[in-house]
Amino acid sequence: MFTHVDAIAGQLGRGLLLTLAMTALTFTGAVAGGLVVAVLRICPVAPLRAFGAGYVAVFRNIPLLVLLVLFVFGLPDLGLLYPLFATVTTAMALYWAAFVCEVVRSGVRAVPRGQAEAARALGLGFGQCLRHVILPQAVRPMVQPLGSIFIGCALSTSLAAAVGVAELTGQAEFLTLRYDQPLTSFALTTVVYVALTLTSGLVAGRVERKLAVAR
Repeated sequence: MFTHVDAIAGQLGRGLLLTLAMTALTFTGAVAGGLVVAVLRICPVAPLRAFGAGYVAVFRNIPLLVLLVLFVFGLPDLGLLYPLFATVTTAMALYWAAFVCEVVRSGVRAVPRGQAEAARALGLGFGQCLRHVILPQAVRPMVQPLGSIFIGCALSTSLAAAVGVAELTGQAEFLTLRYDQPLTSFALTTVVYVALTLTSGLVAGRVERKLAVAR
């Protein structure tokens, strides 16, 4: 059962590096995109609010695997050719941005309305009020939900194996075919995913506690 363990561990290590890169890029893109969509959802311009609401409604109701297939196999049919890694990461970032948007919106709602009213009374515009008054106070309640989204990004990278990306799960599948030892490959893969998610949860909790002390 434990034959070729060193080779399996080395291959899974390369897959882990790709998984970590995909997770970091997906989460960064999701936070940036989600913040933009959240601003659209709460801005005073009705068409922009409608666009933001439509974006969230569409992407939250499409299974991520379906979205990956549409991007990977649909974009080339439209004449849009991009590297597989970039295509998959972009699709996942767009998907998770819809969830980040709702986290940001909930954080903004947690700020007392009097804060916004006081900012407007001082002559601050919508953008200034959001940037200098609302968002700084909304950060703390967003930490744990964003931590959960980071974990979701990490786990969802496993779906990339279905469209040909050799990340952690993809490497486990390849090793299963090569050495016919699925238990060894996927047991190691499971340990890595558990370690990654537990570490992410601990980091999010620590950041939240530090922000609480800072307040």
